Amino acid sequence: MASPPRPVLATPLLVLLLLLPGNAAASSPVNPFTAKAAFIRYWNRKVPNNRPHPAFFVSKLSPLPAADAASFPSSLPDIRARLPTLCSKAALLCPSSSDSDSESDVAARKGPFTSYRDANFTNYGSGAGAGTDGFKNYSPDVNIAADSFRRYGRDSSARADSFTSYEANGNVVTANFTSYAGGATGGSGSFTAYAANTNLPDSRFTNYDAGANGRSRGFTSYAQESNGGESSFAGYGKSGNSLRESFASYGNDTNTLSSGFANYGESANGATDTFTGYGVEGNVPENTFRSYGAGANAGVDSFKGYRDGANVGDDSFASYVKGANGGAAEFESYGGSANAGSVDFKGYGQGSNRNHEIGFKAYAGDNTTFKAYAETGVDFKEYHNTSSATATTSASEEHRQHLKTKWSPEPGKFFRERELVAGNRMPMPDIRDKMPPRAFLPRDIARKISFEASAVSEAFRAAPDTALGKAVASTVAECERAPSRGETKRCATSAEDVVDFAVEMLGDDIVVRSTASTAGSGAEVRLGSVTGGEAAPARAVSCHQSLFPYLVYYCHSVPRARVYEADIMSAAGDGRKINRGVAICHLDTSDWSPSHGAFVLLGGEPGKTEVCHWIFEGDMTWTVAD
Repeated sequence: MASPPRPVLATPLLVLLLLLPGNAAASSPVNPFTAKAAFIRYWNRKVPNNRPHPAFFVSKLSPLPAADAASFPSSLPDIRARLPTLCSKAALLCPSSSDSDSESDVAARKGPFTSYRDANFTNYGSGAGAGTDGFKNYSPDVNIAADSFRRYGRDSSARADSFTSYEANGNVVTANFTSYAGGATGGSGSFTAYAANTNLPDSRFTNYDAGANGRSRGFTSYAQESNGGESSFAGYGKSGNSLRESFASYGNDTNTLSSGFANYGESANGATDTFTGYGVEGNVPENTFRSYGAGANAGVDSFKGYRDGANVGDDSFASYVKGANGGAAEFESYGGSANAGSVDFKGYGQGSNRNHEIGFKAYAGDNTTFKAYAETGVDFKEYHNTSSATATTSASEEHRQHLKTKWSPEPGKFFRERELVAGNRMPMPDIRDKMPPRAFLPRDIARKISFEASAVSEAFRAAPDTALGKAVASTVAECERAPSRGETKRCATSAEDVVDFAVEMLGDDIVVRSTASTAGSGAEVRLGSVTGGEAAPARAVSCHQSLFPYLVYYCHSVPRARVYEADIMSAAGDGRKINRGVAICHLDTSDWSPSHGAFVLLGGEPGKTEVCHWIFEGDMTWTVAD
């Protein structure tokens, strides 16, 4: 009688590989040669406390197949050659590699267009006669867009054209629009939205209606509600004849946007232009306007609002209707901020002919300068420098005071430690991860790419003058910055580097936590069971994502902090648990700025008020195990 087959005994390695992070057993084995398996083995050596592997952290590991990882090149030229494969298989953030369209290819296409993306556009509607053109959507909702549009409607005649949206809702967008309706005659057109709701844009618009004749045009919004980044507009209506144009919104409702507008209506003849709002209600804007109506003849211009309702920031306006002849210009409001910033105005009406009527209704700000103001031919109604003038209770001042809440931190973004109790109702801020999705690189691959802006930009084809190239340089610079007092910091370019830093700061008996999901974001919630918070102040390590082609975390030790976990319940009173939140309370705020958003929202001052906040999606905090 044959002996029954002997059972196969699992080796310790096989047992390890059969375990899914955070679960007792797996439904399928993990390939022992993958980055995930290598990291789990590393974790078990560095953190030998037999706790479940953190699923949210393991999910960020590289999906790069073992064969591709093993054959990864070491030199930058070879890395560039393998970039398309690497980006797709390793879940990285890479610029589009699409080639530019040829002019003949573009000319063969017929409009109106409803959607176009991931390539450059050379020519649309040049020399067209009477009729209608429409271009609706150009590269919407794109990560790492790097698009250009060279010419639209050039030298057209009696053409009614429209462009609805360019690069809307993009992330890390590099956009360039060279020419719109240059040299066109008659007709009308509108540009509705350029780079609206973008994150970290680098957007440029070179010329709009340059040399056009008898046109009626409107530009509705540029960079509306954008976050960070830079934008520029180089020419609007330059050398145009009998134009009737309006620009409704540039850089309004933005957050920390750096913007520039170089030439508006320069050398135009008989133009009627209106600019309604520039930098209105922006948060910490950096705005530069270099020339408005210079050398214009018999024009009627108006500028209605510059940085109205904005929160601090820096602004400069270099020249308004310089050398203009015969016509009128009116500036209604400049620097009417909710919270004053640095404002500078140089050159108003200089060199203009006496026949040109110039009016300025209100100029206000703190730490402001107004230089080179034409002494004749100008009607200036009000100059109000809040750093030296006595405060008034006028309607406009009351409006400005009311706007001080415009850029207050979102309710619930910061809170006090005493609020972390079961049954408390509180607003949950938007904790969603706004960064584009990426994965870690395996450590041996990350080490082959020097952590220098030039090397990373070269490896990933992220030119320094693009949005991604600038983000790379910014991340490297922040990582190289000297630590603050009491801070220990490190930028981790791999999952193993993150673990190493946490172990170095806290020892090997540690846990890592992050809020379980984004459920409840932006709504009122109720707290269920709350746990954590040692009796004595402890130390934690917090890690925050940086914008890079692959995952890089800025990790720093946080002295005197307490970490809590709380069940997040529906506020509807139905007893339904919707999330598990992680919060950290900073007990030592003595080095924080008095203008920090936490003190704006909660009151108090540095060193006398503890501040708590939730750990947002994508970030994490490490502590000694319970």
